[in-house]
Amino acid sequence: MHTSIYHLSLGSNLGDRIAQLNQAKNLIATQLGTIKAESKIYETQPWGYDDQPWFLNQAIALSSTLESTDVLKAIKLIEIQAGRIPGEKWHARHIDIDILLHGDEVINTENLTIPHPLFHERNFALIPLMDIASQIVHPVLQQTIEELYLDCRDSGEVYIFNADEQDNAV
Repeated sequence: MHTSIYHLSLGSNLGDRIAQLNQAKNLIATQLGTIKAESKIYETQPWGYDDQPWFLNQAIALSSTLESTDVLKAIKLIEIQAGRIPGEKWHARHIDIDILLHGDEVINTENLTIPHPLFHERNFALIPLMDIASQIVHPVLQQTIEELYLDCRDSGEVYIFNADEQDNAV
């Protein structure tokens, strides 16, 4: 079986955000493959719809033998297992998992687009991804993740999350 690396973005802005991210990572590791790398966790300004709580975001590198369509199906089930209720685009949610990259693969179907079509325009996706894949080249834009970040015009704020500074620190 062929193993390949997926770069995923995880985000949560409802409930216990850290617990949501951890549960999602546990389910991913149990159902999809091996998590090879994790970025720091970042607290990020909402994108697309501002009137909601800030997110915690993290990027992971997943080693898996599954095809992209199977990873997408599994991710959607994991989101539901981790408490996501389908809702409006860009609104508050317990967990959101996106496939950002799958090596050099380029897919553009009704249900799946790889690379993720907007991640290069979003600080909340680029900054965590730089932690674990700064020199990976975007297969369509032909720039590294770091170069994409340097060219990004997104003004959304992104901070390294420190649970000790939170009112509800665990």
